[in-house]
Amino acid sequence: MAREVTHEERGPTVLDDDDKGDDGLIYVCRCGLSDSQPLCDGSHKATADEEDGVVYKYANDDADGKRREVGELAADEE
Repeated sequence: MAREVTHEERGPTVLDDDDKGDDGLIYVCRCGLSDSQPLCDGSHKATADEEDGVVYKYANDDADGKRREVGELAADEE
């Protein structure tokens, strides 16, 4: 599976001890849907049933937004 996500930031985010969770770890978003970028907020749970080889777009890059298929990956892109 893949996701189209629009990013507008142009620079890095510095993480520090304030970004650590209760377990002392820092969780970085990899799905692109977190409202607290670059930190994970659990939005990836919305992607659990995405199918391999399909590209998805979530309305407004929001895990609660309507999801639609926007295409399929070519075999050499997977």
